[in-house]
Parts: sequence; structure tokens; C-alpha cells
Amino acid sequence: MNQEVRLPRNGKEGALYGAIICTLTVLFMTSLNIILAVGEFNQEVALAILKTLPIIWVIVMIIEPVVIGRIAEKLVAKFTQPTDSFNAQILFRILFTVLGMSFVMTFIGDIIGNGLSSETFNHFLANWPRNFLIVLIAESIVIQPFARFVMVKIHASQDKKKSSAAGITVHGLSEQNS
Repeated sequence: MNQEVRLPRNGKEGALYGAIICTLTVLFMTSLNIILAVGEFNQEVALAILKTLPIIWVIVMIIEPVVIGRIAEKLVAKFTQPTDSFNAQILFRILFTVLGMSFVMTFIGDIIGNGLSSETFNHFLANWPRNFLIVLIAESIVIQPFARFVMVKIHASQDKKKSSAAGITVHGLSEQNS
């Protein structure tokens, strides 16, 4: 069976893959949004980022696989064919996931940072296009390729262990038969 080495092969790898993507995205976007909201980076802002990161990370780790990821998968299936290239399918997946997550997290992030107010919708209109574009670029060029690189390395290590184990077994059998 020829499995794709750039993507997770099981639930454990899927959790790691998702955690890598979510962690890097949350770290980058939470930091960026807080710094832009405050207008500078200092010790107080760094502390605010550190306090906010775990909250945002937990929210993202729940929302992405439970809601947005499922919707993105359905949209990818609708807009691509099984014969489409890996890159085409991944780019559609990134587009739909980033579209949904940036939409939801722009609202949630503003509510966490500023509370729910009459300005929340105005902040959303000002911030969401920027957040969407920045995350789309970061996911496409850095974050997703890094997560796929990790999967390739994990699978190469697993394949090496399997071939070593198979070699030992074959070698051991051939010695016994001589």
C-alpha cells in the first residue's frame, strides 16, 4: 500500500499534526494581534500574550477538528476530484480551514481581549480581512509545510525501523536454515 508520507497515517499522528499547526498558528496570530492592538511590544504585552496563549490554544484545538475541519473537508470534497494533485487538495483544505478559523477566531479573540461589546462587530470588520490574509500566507508557506516535514521525518523513521526489523528477521531465519 502506497501511503502519503506528508500526512498523518493514524489518530496519534493526526493529533500531533494538528497540534503542530494549531500551536504555531496560535502563537503567531495571538502574538501579532495583541501587539497590533496595544501598538508596541514590551514586558507587559509579552505577559498578556503568555496568559492568553493557553486559552486560545484550547479553543482552537476544540473548534478546528470538531467544527471547522469537518466543514473544510466537505468543501474540499465538493471542489476537488480524487484525481486532483496533492497540492491542489492541500491548498483547498488550507483555504477553507483558514477562512473558517480566521472568521471564528477573530470574533473570539476580540471577545477574550476586549469583552463582548457593541464594538466587537466593528473590530471584526477591521481585523478579519487582515487576519485571514496573514494566516493564509503563513499556513501556506511556513506552518503547513513544516507540519508535513515533521510527518515525512516520522514516517521515514518508522519505515527505517520496519525495514531494520524485517532485515533482522530475514537474516535470523537465513542463519537458522544454514
